[in-house]
Order: sequence, then C-alpha cells, then structure tokens
Amino acid sequence: MKIENNTMLLIFSEKVLLWGIQVRTVTLEFILSVIKNLLKPKYALPILTSIAIAIRLIPFRLSYLLGYDTYFHMAYVKYSLKLGEWVNFFPYAKAPWGMLVNNFHPLGLWMTPAYVYRILSIFGISLYDSFRITPVIFGVLTIIFVYLSVWKLYGREEAFLSALFLSISFGHVFRSIAGYYRGDNYLLFWYSLALLGISLALSRRNEGESWKKRRLLLYLVPALASGLASIFWSAYYLIFVFLLGNAIFLSIGALLLQKSRMLVDSVAIVVSTLFGALLANFLGEYFYYGMFGWNRPLGIETAQKLGFHLETIKDAFLLAYIRYAVPLALAFIVLLFIISKVIRSRTHRVGIIVVLLILALVLMVKYYGFIEGTFLSFIKHFSGESITETRQPSLRDVWISYGSVIIAALFFLLRLRPSKIAIEDFVVLGFVLPSIPMIYTWTRFLFIGSPAVAILGGVGLWNLVREIHKLNIRSHPVIAGILIVLVTVPTAWVGVQNTLNVKPFMNAEWEKALIYLSEHSNGNDIVLTWWDQGYWVTYYSWRAPVTQGVPNEFVARYYMGLASEEELMNLGVDYIIVSYDTVLKFPAVLETAGVPPKDYPMVPIPLVEQVGGAFLFEREGYSISARTRSSSWEVVVTVGGSRFSPRKAFVEDTAGVREVNVTGIQKADAYVYLNLNYGYAVLMNGRAFNTTLARLMFTERAPNYRLVYSDRGYIKIFRFEHPNVAVLRDGDKIVLRFTNATGTDLVIEGFLDNGTRVFRRCYDVSGMSEFTLPEQLNGSVVVRYSHEIKGRVLDRGVFRVNTPSH
Repeated sequence: MKIENNTMLLIFSEKVLLWGIQVRTVTLEFILSVIKNLLKPKYALPILTSIAIAIRLIPFRLSYLLGYDTYFHMAYVKYSLKLGEWVNFFPYAKAPWGMLVNNFHPLGLWMTPAYVYRILSIFGISLYDSFRITPVIFGVLTIIFVYLSVWKLYGREEAFLSALFLSISFGHVFRSIAGYYRGDNYLLFWYSLALLGISLALSRRNEGESWKKRRLLLYLVPALASGLASIFWSAYYLIFVFLLGNAIFLSIGALLLQKSRMLVDSVAIVVSTLFGALLANFLGEYFYYGMFGWNRPLGIETAQKLGFHLETIKDAFLLAYIRYAVPLALAFIVLLFIISKVIRSRTHRVGIIVVLLILALVLMVKYYGFIEGTFLSFIKHFSGESITETRQPSLRDVWISYGSVIIAALFFLLRLRPSKIAIEDFVVLGFVLPSIPMIYTWTRFLFIGSPAVAILGGVGLWNLVREIHKLNIRSHPVIAGILIVLVTVPTAWVGVQNTLNVKPFMNAEWEKALIYLSEHSNGNDIVLTWWDQGYWVTYYSWRAPVTQGVPNEFVARYYMGLASEEELMNLGVDYIIVSYDTVLKFPAVLETAGVPPKDYPMVPIPLVEQVGGAFLFEREGYSISARTRSSSWEVVVTVGGSRFSPRKAFVEDTAGVREVNVTGIQKADAYVYLNLNYGYAVLMNGRAFNTTLARLMFTERAPNYRLVYSDRGYIKIFRFEHPNVAVLRDGDKIVLRFTNATGTDLVIEGFLDNGTRVFRRCYDVSGMSEFTLPEQLNGSVVVRYSHEIKGRVLDRGVFRVNTPSH
C-alpha cells in the first residue's frame, strides 16, 4: 500500500511538473506572440510615435523657450507676419548696421513654424506654442522614416529597436524637443526621407521584372529630399555627404558581394544628388542660399580658393559638388563595374577595394589641409570653450547622448563577417562612417550622428539575439528580453532624466529687465550685452544688440575695460547690460578677448549658510566668511591653505550697493562682492575688479554711465551718456531728435530690402535739435544714420521706414 501511494505521488508530481512546463511554454509562447504582433507596423508605429512624442513634450511645461537662437527665430517670424512679408533687411540685429536675413539662413527655417501656426491657429494654438511644437513634429517624423527605412532594409525587429533607440536617446531628443527650435532637425528629417527612398528602391529589387526599372523612379525621393533640404538650414550640405556615402559604399558592397546589377543603384543615387544639387541651386534664388552661397563670406572665400565664378550655380559647395564630387563618384563606380567584369575572385576584389580605400585615405590626408581650409574653416571659427555646442565631446557627453545604445552598436560588427554581411550593411556604413568624425568634432553633431548610432544599435542587438538563437538555448527568448531591457532601460533613464532636467536659460528676471528696456528706451537704441543674450534683446526689447549668435571680440574687450568710449559711440551703443550670467561666463569673456585667464581671476561662490548677520559662501577650494559688526564687516577669505581679508568689499542687499569698511587679518590683492539678495559672492583680484564688467556690476560706479534698471544683483542696465539720436514718428513724418546736440553732420543712407543702397546724403545739422527725414529716399525701406562731428562718429543707428508696433 505504501509503495502504491509513493507511485501515485510520483505520477502526480510528474503531471504537475508537466503541467507547469506546459503552462510556462504556453505563457512564453503567448508573450512571444504578443510581442510579434506588437512588432507589426500597424502597432509598432503608434507605440514608437507615442513614446517619442511623450518624451519630447516634457519641456512643454516650461514657461520659456530653450536655448538662445530660438528667440531670434521667433522674433523674426513675428516681425515678418506683422509686416505681411518675409523681411530681408532686419533692423533688430547686428547693430548698428542691421542684418540681411539672406546672409543667415534660408527662409524655410522661419516659414515652417509660421505655416504650422496658420494651420493650428484654428484650434487656438498661438505662434509661441507653434514654435514649441514644430521641433517635435519633425523629430517624430524623422523617427517614423527611420523605422520604415530599417524595416525595408532589414526587418520589423531591427526597425522597431532602431526607432525605439532613436526615440529615447537624448542625443536626438535634445534638438527635437519642445521649445528648442534649430535647423539641424530639418537636416535629419530630409535625410531620413531620402534614406526611405533608397530603402524602398532596394527592397523591390527582387520583386519581378515589372519592378526592375520602375523601382529606379524611387530614387527621385533622395533627389527631392536633398534639394528641398536646402531651404530649411544654412548647413544642409551634409545631406549630400551622407547620400554620396550611401552610393559609394553600396557600389563597394555590389562588387564584394558579386551583385554587379546593384551598381546601377549606386549610379542612381549619385545622379539623384546631382538633381538635388541643381534643385537646391534653383530654390536658392527664392528662399536664399546656404552658408556657401554667392553672397555669404564663406561662399565668396571658398569660390576664390577654388577659382569659381558663381554665376549659373550660385553656391560654392554645390558647384564643387557638381564639378568634382559627382564625376569622381561616377568614375569610381564605373571603375568598380570594370573590375567586376575582369576579376571574378572575391579575394582579389577585396584586395583591390582595400588598395583603393588606402589610396583614398592617403589622398585625403595629403589634401586635408586644403579641404579643411576650403570647406571646414567655419569649424575653427565657431569652435572653442565659449560656445558649448561646438566644443569637442567628452565620453560623458557620448554616454548622455546615446546611453547603452553605444554598446549595442558594437554588435553591428558581427554582421561584417564575410558570411554575414549583406548589401544593406554597406548602405548603413555609407552614413555611419561620415557620422563618426562629426560626433568626435562637436557636441552639436551628437544629434546629427544619433540615427547612425540608433540603427547600429538596433541592427547590432537583434543580430546578437539571432546568434544566441542559433545556439539552440531553450531560454533564448528570456536572454533576448534581458539584453533588450539592459540596453533600453538605461538609455531611456538617461534620456528622460536629462530631458526632465533641461531648463531654459531665460528667466523671469531677464524678461522683466528687457521689457523694462523696451518701454523706457527709443526704438532705434542699441544695446551691448554678451553675445548669446543678444537674441533675448531682440525678442523681448525689440532693440538691436551689437552682437548675437557668435562670440564678439569687441564686446569681450569692452567688458574687460579694453575698449574706448569712442569705439562705443562708433557702434552707436546706448545701453549696457551686465548680469550675473555674464559673471559666470567670465572665462569665455577672457578667451574671446584673448586675455590670459590666470591674470583675471573672478570666482563666483554661492551662499551656503546664514546665521543672523553671519554669512558663509563656499565652493570647492574657496570660502568667504563675512560677519557684520556695527559700522564694519569682518571678511575672511580662504583659498587652499591661505587665509586673508580683501582690500575692499562691496555688499548689495535690498537697499542697493555700498562699499563697507573691512576688518580682519592681513589684507591681500583681493576684492569681494557679496550679494545678499541672490545669495552669492564674487572673489577677484585687482585686475579683474577694475574691468568694466566688475565696476558696473559690483559697484555701479563709472563715469558717463547712469543706472536705469537694477534688480539688486542679477541684471543691471546702464545708459551710456553721449550725444544721442532718437528716431520719433510724427504722423507720416520721421523725426531724428538730438540729445546733447554737439554734432555737426548727419549722414543718411537708404536701402532697399535686398540690401542695395539707393540713397546717401550728408546734412549740416549744426545747432539743430531735430531733423525731419526727407521724403525723397528713392524708395528706401531701411535707413542708416550717422551723427558726426569733424568725421568723428557720435552716434549711429538703423531703422525701417515702416515698422510695426510690438
């Protein structure tokens, strides 16, 4: 009986075990079936789109736009919409001359959010919100096109992972995020569309005779995409680099894989870019040319170096591309075609390709100096620590941008084995390899390289999963899931956390100060501030800043106290802005001015503790303890192991700035500013203290300057007192009124909207307090004026004859 019971127990245990295995198998199969269904495009695309939109809309909760440039783009669109035309001569930039927009970006950069606004305004969406939404729209469309491209090149699994990684990677999120409007977002959008055209054409190569020729029509997609990209961003040329890379590597793959008919596709891609270049040249007449255009300094310089005459083709890059890149690429493909007919051995073909690539590398090294000086000189112009987005990326930058996907991308190498590599891999390598040096060069290019990393990661990771599957490991689905989670979760965590931590540089203090400036100054007044804040001056104050967009040596020299008042008047400067932001950027000021940083230490130190009248300011390596004692302050500075008191100390609280009597230990060449309103201190030596920036910000004492606005420690605005011209409108008349009318001559120049000067006269205004602008300006829409005495400029400015109110 006992034996029978044991047998029955054993049988029951086996049944339970089998039942458990069956349940686990059924559960696993059910999960796998659900996953397979979710990978179908009709489910995958909504999932990916929802993820991409959700992450990119996180900053929509913020009150201010991100970055600096976005404010200029917004201001220009508002101004043009009010005038009812796309203004070319814009008076609120690059004072005192004004800016020609056709020397900046093509019009599509601004037309797009304007038309998005016109479409969405029926739903009550404002222009401001349209500007915030537009980057998200084109960033998500890029992800969709990448998904479709990889799906046609590889399969649904690779497509889903690649698009998922692109959706969550901060490298792509950051410049396609709500409120951060930049032109390179359009470059990736148009390239992803071009890649889709190539993918569709290649995917139909085995679909019967009817598609053999018809599929070549799909190469019209990259032709149109590369051409249309030209009207959205000044540096759109990279799309031609990527497409030419696709064509060259596709031809190499066709030779190595003995698929000579694919050489036709390579030729088709090259020819499509030729049409794209011609289309870009045609569109430039209407929407303005890119940075190598005939009217741009870089285009003029490049044309001179190459001996070009920009007549029919009015863009130096496009002319060089048509004249040299396209013929060389076609010659290379023809050479590979001849090799394919003569040499049958794959080993020999590999050897020839290696030789050709080495030869190409040698030529590139030999002529790199010429290439760099001709087409890459702008990189040196913009590079430097003073511009965050154009410094060289660190490993931390790469991790923040791509997370674990950068590791998954390494598994793409598994596909490059002779037994595994396919024609699709060569297409991907065509834009991956150009992306690598770009990622190495600038942090800004981490965005442009993000699709390459995402596709490498998606294809590489799924290839690893397939390799594991071949090992016949029963738990391979579990292993695959773990691998995908290990890549996806850290990347999503990094992406979402950094997106949540994104904060606008603009804040309420700046907005209040700039609106005050707008309401208490003349419309033609000119403002000097640090270069990136110039965009805010344009948007909030509707005043022209001396500089914006790039570091300006004169502004840096001015803040250092190295510029004269004559130089200020020659630029027509009326208002000076100093701020805690500029103090934080003082190392960039020093770099831009070409001054040794060690000679001008200026160290901001936050307040960490306050007890009654005692204050402790501290940061790594520095501390300042300050204590008020009746009519004096005891201030002790600690730097490393040294302790000393400053020669002078200034304290600012709700009552304003005052110099205080300092007691303490031995005095050193140190000066201290304590701001009790915003909780920070600044330690500097005598040289730094005597700079104009420090004098205005920390003492508010400087001859010929009048404080007109202060929030007691964050932003201060000073009026530069000098002979000034105010442009006033009296009905249909425009009157130039002189303050401190010591000038004797007034030079008036009139311009058409395209920048052509059509009027110039010099008037004697000795002893006059005002001057009425003559009606006869030969159709001028923009006027520049210069108030002078014996050839010495007292004031300058620029304004539009018909200017909308703001």
